[in-house]
Amino acid sequence: MTLSIVPYEPRHAAAWKQLNLDWLHEGGFAVEAKDHKVLDHPDTAIIAPGGYIFMAELDGVAVGCCALMAMGDGRFEVAKMTITPAARGQGASRRLLEACEAAARAAGAHRLYLESSSTLKTARALYRSFGFVDLPPRPTPYARADVFMEKTL
Repeated sequence: MTLSIVPYEPRHAAAWKQLNLDWLHEGGFAVEAKDHKVLDHPDTAIIAPGGYIFMAELDGVAVGCCALMAMGDGRFEVAKMTITPAARGQGASRRLLEACEAAARAAGAHRLYLESSSTLKTARALYRSFGFVDLPPRPTPYARADVFMEKTL
């Protein structure tokens, strides 16, 4: 079995949306207005403004994804990262983060930012192991977000 991290293409649209809906439901989270915007229109909501989406494929089948959203101030937001339950534990999340960091560095970014939930303990541990540090609370469009982190590049 071969795990590959590939840039998003239009052929990934259905998988991108379903992977994200699945993790939201799995976590008991509501699908919020901003979720609908980026899941329904990834090309215009993420890629056109200077962002990226990476897909994790196992033998050509999408099993995960992560977005890198341009914030316009030398930062990118890491968002919408998920791996299917069957594909977890194989390093796909770390490889997605590595792809995001490489793209951000190539774009001249100086920081990565993310918002998460305190209920997502495994994700938060991964972010910390990848160099993210906690930030104080701040306004967010997501009801589920109560953890804010960044990594200096």
